[in-house]
Amino acid sequence: MCRNIRTLFNFDPPATDQEIHDAALQFVRKLAGTTKPAKRNEVAFEHAVSSIAACARELLDSLETSHPPRNREEEAAKARARMEIRFP
Repeated sequence: MCRNIRTLFNFDPPATDQEIHDAALQFVRKLAGTTKPAKRNEVAFEHAVSSIAACARELLDSLETSHPPRNREEEAAKARARMEIRFP
């Protein structure tokens, strides 16, 4: 799961709420050790995802940088090029 974590800060356009929610979900899944909680743990699982997403949004909104925002398409192309080298 951890290999799929993506940087969300300093992109143009900025990270969406859906991207932040997905990152929070991935984090909670990793901590819980499961991709789908048991019925009796669903409320706690969803509460954790919501809380972490809110904290992540607050963090991303408060971070500052002097670097210009990165272009998502360029970064994706670089990632694909690295993947081609790694897995021909």
